[in-house]
Amino acid sequence: MPTLLALYGTAALLAVSVLAVFLGRRHAATPIVYGACAAISACILVVAIVRLLAGPGTVDAVTLPLGIPWLGAHFRVDALSAFFLVVVNLGGFAASLYAIGYGRHEDEPQRVLPFYPAFLAGMNLVLLADDAFTFLFAWESMSLASWALVMTHHRDPENARAGYVYIVMASAGTMALLLCFGLLAGPAGGYAFGDIRLNALSPEMAAAVLGLAILGAGSKAGIVPLHAWLPLAHPAAPSHVSALLSGVMTKVAVYAFIRIVFDLVGTTSWWWATLVLALGAATAVLGILYALMQTDLKRVLAYSTIENIGLIFVGLGLALAFRANGMASAAALAMTAALFHVLNHAAFKSLLFFGAGAVLTATGTRQMDRLGGLIHRMPRTAFAVLAGCVAISALPPLNGFVSEWLTFQAVLLSPDLPQWDLKIIVPAVGAMLALSAALAAACFVRLYGVSFLGRPRSPAAAEAREVDRWSLGAMFGLAALCLALGILPGFVIDALSPVTAAMVGGRMPAQAAIPWLSIVPVAESRSSYNGLLVFAFIAASAGIAALAIHRLASNRLRRAPAWDCGFPDPSVVTQYTAESFSQPLRRVFGVVFRVRERVDMPAPGDMRPAVFAVDLHDRIWDGLYQPVATGVNRIADRMNRFQFLTIRRYLTLVFAALVTLLLVLAVWP
Repeated sequence: MPTLLALYGTAALLAVSVLAVFLGRRHAATPIVYGACAAISACILVVAIVRLLAGPGTVDAVTLPLGIPWLGAHFRVDALSAFFLVVVNLGGFAASLYAIGYGRHEDEPQRVLPFYPAFLAGMNLVLLADDAFTFLFAWESMSLASWALVMTHHRDPENARAGYVYIVMASAGTMALLLCFGLLAGPAGGYAFGDIRLNALSPEMAAAVLGLAILGAGSKAGIVPLHAWLPLAHPAAPSHVSALLSGVMTKVAVYAFIRIVFDLVGTTSWWWATLVLALGAATAVLGILYALMQTDLKRVLAYSTIENIGLIFVGLGLALAFRANGMASAAALAMTAALFHVLNHAAFKSLLFFGAGAVLTATGTRQMDRLGGLIHRMPRTAFAVLAGCVAISALPPLNGFVSEWLTFQAVLLSPDLPQWDLKIIVPAVGAMLALSAALAAACFVRLYGVSFLGRPRSPAAAEAREVDRWSLGAMFGLAALCLALGILPGFVIDALSPVTAAMVGGRMPAQAAIPWLSIVPVAESRSSYNGLLVFAFIAASAGIAALAIHRLASNRLRRAPAWDCGFPDPSVVTQYTAESFSQPLRRVFGVVFRVRERVDMPAPGDMRPAVFAVDLHDRIWDGLYQPVATGVNRIADRMNRFQFLTIRRYLTLVFAALVTLLLVLAVWP
């Protein structure tokens, strides 16, 4: 029944997509389409939560006479897909609610409304698919719908370039997944997931499947070095779509990786974990370093998504290592940490993209150096964004801390692994995670301080106004969810137990029965955490401090000039900018970006202004993608001459190709 209900919901989303085409530019189209999407996503969300809490249960499968004639279209909701349905439809509900207000500011709504519900439907279909053909069809539908949304503002050359890079990398990823499923199906061609699970792969074939899964799912998730499209596409899309791309679609890619590697492949080798851990750690550190160098709000958030995807893949790598060595409890802890962070990231990253959209609506700019002082002009948005910044910085008592803490608890179990390679690499990965966590805190102190604190740096920031109630409601709802997940994590851990049991053959100890709602990952003698007590302590301390200040301090009104940090010039340009804040880190890690700082200081008496310029280079783009693009362009230029041949030369080429094929067939053994 859950599968059938989810399919009905997906069909309803497709119907809303068709309805949006007929509504066109009508004023009522925006609330109707987004309201319908919110209602449908809420219904699928409830179905998914009920299915997840029901435990392993019986297999609930549906087969429709669609797709390949002899195969049909198979759909199924198990514990893994139920959890990711929760993530997708939670994000879809919040984004749709936010868009009811935010979408009214869209200049060309007819370029967004038809593709938005189709995008939601595509993501849901990927999670429901139970055969390779349906999975790939849904995957490509999701990619095409999201590409259309990225191209909403296609008249901007940067957005057009972002759409081009995205569709090229999405096509390459789909090709990798197609080859991956071809190897999984084997010579018999059993493309249903049930048949694939029965195939026994050789170690070499299984390793090839892992590599293709990393290329296919990793490119969509944003794993370094397959991340090139992500910081281009996410800022190009409307903000509620950016929230879906970053907070939700990347998690569908994580689902694809888990489904293939942990479910369909079967037995895995311990060395797989080394590869996944290395990629995850490098992704986490490089992602947050790139985020620290950006001055565009949405580009900061896009690069931060890369960092969080790295954290998730580190958890999955640890789960692979522990599962390969028969350490079911440790594997369950690592898998729980990864899945918990999937949910957490969907919540706080959607919240932050909503906040960036609110700032863009109120000021017309995403450049941090043109903002400032928004906490006075947009206090409600500032509070919600602050909650998101605290959560993504992994500070207690919000949710980001819990999943990262669980990941570190899994890292601390690495000495029990028998392989020396893993004994060495896992602590190194733990150190890189600690570095990325510290840099993430610095990154979001910078984002919030420059954008919301201080004085307005432009007239647009000085005249900003608070956004609509729909947008605020969505942001405050996600902020409350971040707090709830942080202070009551035990219920989420217990809900994830059926998923970990199915994927790694183990589960964490039941948490709901532990006194005071504490969580104990392994044993109480090793470590425990109580988010509720931490929250109560912080609230009580803040309340007592506020009470003491108001009751015991003098009530005399005193006015004095603000501390000027030694700069008495009242000009707003004397404030720290986003670039000046990150300058020390830019110089420390300059080798990563091939940084070049140029200073043009005029001589005394010269009236020219001083100029300071910074050049940053993406070594991965310059070293990997740019040579490929240059080579393709050169080949295309040379092949272009074939468009202008005479009919005789075309016939000659056809004849030569025919003779060549006949010769190949003649000598074929």
